[in-house]
Amino acid sequence: MSKLVGLFGAPYADLSALIDTSCFPTLDDELSYALARLEPSCNGTGGSLKWMGVVAPWVHDDPYLDYGHVLEGLSRDELARFVSLGDDPASVDLDGPRRFGDETDHPLNRRQMLYLKYRHGVYFPWAVCYHLLSDDRWEDKHSGAGKDFEPEALREMPRTVEFVKSLPFREIGRCVLFGLEAGQHAPAHRDSEPGVAPSVAQSISFAPRKGKRFYLADPKGAQRTVVETPIYWFNDMDYHGVEADPYFRYSIRVDGVFEPSFARDVERVTRRSAPAR
Repeated sequence: MSKLVGLFGAPYADLSALIDTSCFPTLDDELSYALARLEPSCNGTGGSLKWMGVVAPWVHDDPYLDYGHVLEGLSRDELARFVSLGDDPASVDLDGPRRFGDETDHPLNRRQMLYLKYRHGVYFPWAVCYHLLSDDRWEDKHSGAGKDFEPEALREMPRTVEFVKSLPFREIGRCVLFGLEAGQHAPAHRDSEPGVAPSVAQSISFAPRKGKRFYLADPKGAQRTVVETPIYWFNDMDYHGVEADPYFRYSIRVDGVFEPSFARDVERVTRRSAPAR
């Protein structure tokens, strides 16, 4: 435990004693049917984690290609070919900085993602990414100002949206379903850096179906803690990822600001169950 930042002396906060998850089989049934009917918000994400500098040290040298690095190495002609698949090719300066994808002025569309995958072998860890409630940028994922659930989500996932709305948040800034295809893994990475982030980001993650094998890892990757509970809060200053398995897996992450009484309850329950030092 001393190698993880964790929460309140524990690797993560198990929320199953505070939030009723008896509806999860029903949610899993609803979500499986809805995902078969809907177009995902993006056909792959997480393909630039190495370029962004957020992966664990042992991930940098693995064989999975990162599109940030791939784009930096393209010739001008090949870059122009990639840009031609974008929604607004004329807006891109081929001689300017090669910044594309998440949190940039040039997000990737489906055609560009598929081209990077088919032509250049880029690995996108999360094959399915569906935003039930979208954030405009990473920095505003905890603010609910001016946001609402997507009309499609309200129509196709009503029980899931109802469950998310019932969670003990004062406001919700983002709600995203992340899914991995059979054989895929999510590389160990962290969303914020210990000693830099002013506080632990408040979020609730839940997996209506068992078997995702989401894990937390110490800074050297020597030990992995698999999260066993179906609903949890983890410290995203810790390296985290998902093990590969021979079947589709998914979970939903909800970011926002907790009700103060819930935050106190989580601390009380987690400290009581934390391993003795």
